[in-house]
Amino acid sequence: MEKYVVIGASAAGCNAVKEIRKLKPESRITLISTDTAIYSRCILYHYLKGIRTLEELNFVEPDFEKVYNVEWLKGRTASGVDVDANKVLLSDGSEVEYDSLLIATGSHTNFPPIPGLREGTNIVGFRNFDDIEKIEAVLPEVENIFIMGAGLIGIDAAAGLVPHHKNITLADMGPYMLPIQLDEETSRTYMDLFEKEGVKQYYSMGAKEFRLDENGHCYEVELGDGTVIPTDLVINCAGVRSNIEFLADSKIECDRFGLLFDHHGRTNIPNVYGAGDVSGRAPIWPVAVKEGLIAASNMCGKELSMDDFFASKSTMNFLGVPTLSVGNPNKYDESCEVVIDRDQKGNYKKIVHKDGVIIGALIQGNLSYAGVLTQLIRRKIDVSKVKKPLFAIDYSDFFREADNFEFRYDKEEEI
Repeated sequence: MEKYVVIGASAAGCNAVKEIRKLKPESRITLISTDTAIYSRCILYHYLKGIRTLEELNFVEPDFEKVYNVEWLKGRTASGVDVDANKVLLSDGSEVEYDSLLIATGSHTNFPPIPGLREGTNIVGFRNFDDIEKIEAVLPEVENIFIMGAGLIGIDAAAGLVPHHKNITLADMGPYMLPIQLDEETSRTYMDLFEKEGVKQYYSMGAKEFRLDENGHCYEVELGDGTVIPTDLVINCAGVRSNIEFLADSKIECDRFGLLFDHHGRTNIPNVYGAGDVSGRAPIWPVAVKEGLIAASNMCGKELSMDDFFASKSTMNFLGVPTLSVGNPNKYDESCEVVIDRDQKGNYKKIVHKDGVIIGALIQGNLSYAGVLTQLIRRKIDVSKVKKPLFAIDYSDFFREADNFEFRYDKEEEI
């Protein structure tokens, strides 16, 4: 019986378990995780807002272990990998043998070497459920909260804290909120909404110093321009670092970002694969899911590549405004064509393409166009040859009804 071992019980690891079981129904699967519960890290703020319980953060079946016949070693931490003996070493001294191994250990909050940041007793991350419990424990006692970082994690934290009516300050080195996923216009929508909720924001500016009292408690933060922010709680959302420390002596190649693996999920060791945030390169949920599926497929002998999927896709909904971001909607040069549509209701659509190939897109507000956008990308439509305005396309342009009542699409036809 083939033995598959997966380290990490988040997006990449859990989806890999499902795929392995589907492709290898008779195999033995062991899941190793430091966590004792499965939960979605990208909606942890829902728990903080009080709109979801820990059980409702679970993105797999309640009886996950039974449904997928997986041996789940909960609360266990990998301390090493012996690639010669095909064994995962655990911190309690035990070992788990494997024929194929998937490393999906994710990442942890990065604490840059800013004075006071690593020492402050009231400075926490926003990455795991333990972080949320620490924040919840002190919320009744704090009034001023400083959030460092305005990426997806930082905005998650801010959105979760808004209902608690605290004095929230947000600062980021980037030019505006969510600079990776959004352009300036769609970012401004969220920035204005958070401002109306009382969230003070500072951009193109980082923290210079976290000042601590004699007990190690951070009582104020100085920004790069000298602005001083009083604080009772600091939430560090300034990025993450891959959980690869246990691979130090394993012969499995890593670089300064994280675990190295190719578009098939393969590392430099033939029967060892990687997926998700542990790479340190694309820390978003959809990419982790895709990489988990790809690695699992190749572990089971079914060839699949990340090239089979679009580069990245993020969906978000902050303060009642949904947004879809695909690819690179704000990083392009003069060789690209940009098509934008907006209305007076605040709905916004943007497509960036090069030689007819879509490389990025944004939809904010009404997301009904998302289905059409998905078809354009999935079917690899050359949008430069489309005769209709891009945002006037509907499903009838893709499908034609044949005599046998089946639908077809001929890419040679002009829409």
